Amino acid sequence: MWIYFTLQAAFSQSWRNAFQSKLSQDVDVVGVTLARFLWAGPMAACYLAALYYFIPADLPQFSMWLVFFVAGAACLQIVATALMVKLFKLNNFAVGAGLAKSEALVAAILGALFFGTNLSLLGWGGVLIGTIAILLMSSRQGFKGLSLQTLILGLACGSCFALTSLWVREASLTLDLPTTHRAAWVLLLVIVLQTFMLVSYLAVKRPATLKKLQQHGRLTFLISVTSCIGSIGWFSAMAYQSVPYVKTLGQVEIFFTMLVSIMWLKQPVKIKDGFGLVLIAIAAIMVMWT
Repeated sequence: MWIYFTLQAAFSQSWRNAFQSKLSQDVDVVGVTLARFLWAGPMAACYLAALYYFIPADLPQFSMWLVFFVAGAACLQIVATALMVKLFKLNNFAVGAGLAKSEALVAAILGALFFGTNLSLLGWGGVLIGTIAILLMSSRQGFKGLSLQTLILGLACGSCFALTSLWVREASLTLDLPTTHRAAWVLLLVIVLQTFMLVSYLAVKRPATLKKLQQHGRLTFLISVTSCIGSIGWFSAMAYQSVPYVKTLGQVEIFFTMLVSIMWLKQPVKIKDGFGLVLIAIAAIMVMWT
């Protein structure tokens, strides 16, 4: 089941990233970040209601640990999304998304250090190959011309996404409910909190950004829809399986990203960038087979 949810998430996220890349050409970072959550809340609520309709279950009992993990995940995902948008502005779409895929590598490392996940020698080999791939993709002129700014942003983005994923799983484990229901509750709580924080900030500090999102209503809606579908997949998969395994399988998103970049955004992928993406996929497979 977790494999299906992961593939669903990877496919949806590749399109969400593409739509965000387009929107970032005319809307600031915070606005593009909000577009991810703006309409996702009602969709997440409908999904949760449908689960309870078809699979009746008890209502959850919230704990302080749940509040901590949800709040932490909500804040870090906002930061990670903002960093990804900045990556889109520094490099082309495929490379920006590829750099953010350091999330899988960081999740494996943090999982091994703090969450009891054990990696074999083959798994650590995958981590090393993925790191080399990220360095390769961050450089415009080979390793001698390595862009430190792009590298730092990419690793920071991946790290924030990784810790978000780990906390999302921990949040779901605090609920005594069926797996799909646990994931749906955490998803709804995270999205509602994120939407409230970003709308409040923009309403006070940058009301013009909200007007721009209204002007790009169709694109904003597409971002929210693909984001919610992807999040349902990620949150559900991570409720079933540990984060490093989910995120390494989720590297198939890279190939969806390459197709979207070429066919929809009309951005050619250079041989070096394509090679880096392939290396990350190989790293994902190596970690997956451990």
